[in-house]
Amino acid sequence: MLITYHRQQQEAQDVVEKIRRMGRRSAAIPLNVGDSSTFSACTLKVREQLSMRWQRDTFDYLLNNAGMGIDASFADTREAQFDLLMNIHLKGPFFLTQRLLPLLAEGGRILNVSTGLTRFALPGKAAYAAMKGAMEVLTVYQAKELGPRGIAVNIIAPGAIATDFGKGAVRDNPQIAEAIASQTALGRVGQPDDIGQAIAAILNEEMGWVNAQRIEASGGMFL
Repeated sequence: MLITYHRQQQEAQDVVEKIRRMGRRSAAIPLNVGDSSTFSACTLKVREQLSMRWQRDTFDYLLNNAGMGIDASFADTREAQFDLLMNIHLKGPFFLTQRLLPLLAEGGRILNVSTGLTRFALPGKAAYAAMKGAMEVLTVYQAKELGPRGIAVNIIAPGAIATDFGKGAVRDNPQIAEAIASQTALGRVGQPDDIGQAIAAILNEEMGWVNAQRIEASGGMFL
């Protein structure tokens, strides 16, 4: 598994070592998804790692999961906030995927990441959700245009997950967690492994006929 990091190099290396202890090959390379001028250099590093660690010139799966959030009402969202969200959540995945296409194997898979907020609306998430909505549309077009190469493209839409996203609000604030759990059919907030397992399932070969789909993994929020 080839992973990327922005600032947390040591944390990324810890993940690499954990994967290696499981008997799998792994490496980490730096990437700023919000800066498309770095994508050429990143692509070269991907090519180098593929050759050095896997002795191949293609990879099978691309997961576009970089992200960050900004809480601001529609009326108060500043242009700089909008641009930051767009660069990370839409422009970045668009052009990074474009750059990496020559390295993606025939019959490979792309999985983009959306959010439950494209189905239900919460105040303060207008710009963020708009970017994710655009990614859902892009996913359909990617599936259509890459189909001749046998590449399936889907998008997963997590609900509220107990991570450090959004300053760890879901993970660290019991009141927020309780409110979310009360509005979730399965009666709890999501955990990182809930999404990790869903991603693994979507990328499984047995799901190869699933294409151009938005798959929500939210435990049934706001049904």
